[in-house]
Amino acid sequence: MTETSSQDLDPFLEIGRKLFAGEADFIWAANSLKNLPPMSKVEIAFAGRSNVGKSSLVNALTGRNTLARTSHTPGRTQQLNFFNIGQRFHLVDMPGYGYAAVEKEKVQAWTRLIHDYLRGRASLARVYVLIDARHGLKPVDEGILETLDKAAVSYQVVLTKADELKQGELEKCIADTAGKIAKRAAAFPEIMPTSSRSGFGIPELRAGIARLLRERGAE
Repeated sequence: MTETSSQDLDPFLEIGRKLFAGEADFIWAANSLKNLPPMSKVEIAFAGRSNVGKSSLVNALTGRNTLARTSHTPGRTQQLNFFNIGQRFHLVDMPGYGYAAVEKEKVQAWTRLIHDYLRGRASLARVYVLIDARHGLKPVDEGILETLDKAAVSYQVVLTKADELKQGELEKCIADTAGKIAKRAAAFPEIMPTSSRSGFGIPELRAGIARLLRERGAE
C-alpha cells in the first residue's frame, strides 16, 4: 500500500483489532446456490487460487489457528464456508479455484459455484482476491476478476506470502499488480500485502474491513 493509503487506515486499526477479537463462529456451509444461508448480514468473501494461503489468512485475521481448515493439499475447501464475525458481518471462505488435487468434474463444479455466488449475492459487500506475491496475477485469476467486473462487485487484491519477497521485489509486485487492475471497473485501487506467518499487513487488512463496514452502515 502507499503511505497515504496506510495513513487513511490509521483511525480504523483499533476498531479492526476489536472487530476480530470477538467471537468468530462457523455458521453455514453451502455446496450449491440452493443451500446458501439467508442474506441477513453484510458478507465479505475471500477468494483465491488453491494453495494461495487463504485459510491461513482467515485464521490470522481472527487470531484462531483452526477457524478455517488449512492443508498442504490444495483444494481442501470444497464449499462456501460462512463465519459470523462478532455478530457484525459474515466472512465467506470460498473454494480455491484453479489447480486442485481432485477430480476435474469437482473442480469445474466449485468454479461454477464461485462464479454463480459472485454474480448473484446482493449482501456481498466486497471480495478480497488473494494473490501469491511470489507469482503475481495469473490467467486463472483474470477469469475471477472478469466475473467480478461484470457483476459490479467491489473487490480488492490482497498479496499473500509477502514475507518471502525482498522489499524491492515486493514493491515491484505491488506496482505490477496495480498496473494490471488499473482499468478494471470494480477493482479497489489499493493493493494490500500480507503475511499470515509474520502478521505483516494483518492489522491493516482488519482496519480496511472495519472501514468498509462503517461505509456500509454495518456497525
